[in-house]
Amino acid sequence: MKEERSIKSVAKDAKRRLKNGFWEGCEEELKSELARARRAGVSESRAARYFTDKVALRLAGGEDEAFYARVRVMLLAEGEVSDAIGRLIDRAYYETLSYEEKQRYTLRLSERYLRALERFRRECEFEGL
Repeated sequence: MKEERSIKSVAKDAKRRLKNGFWEGCEEELKSELARARRAGVSESRAARYFTDKVALRLAGGEDEAFYARVRVMLLAEGEVSDAIGRLIDRAYYETLSYEEKQRYTLRLSERYLRALERFRRECEFEGL
């Protein structure tokens, strides 16, 4: 689970991004993606929304990115499967939980999977230019 981040750590991360030119890089990448969308006949507003989501995910990073990577590998290898949640469960951790905790864990995992699936679909749609 993600731990709560302090305002101080969030501010440090923001300052580091500014110093390292993160936003300038994002601006360059956005211009490049918009030009690519224009050449491919894709709506620029759609491309901008996709890119904005991509940057937000990059900022969130960490645990969600690792989870998304697992989901992406599974989807690329086998497509959408009916037992996706079962395949994604951390069995060792799951077995330590009480009944109620297992229910909450499964619900959170389902929500995360649906977000990852939606992201995967958007990426496939956009990257299929």
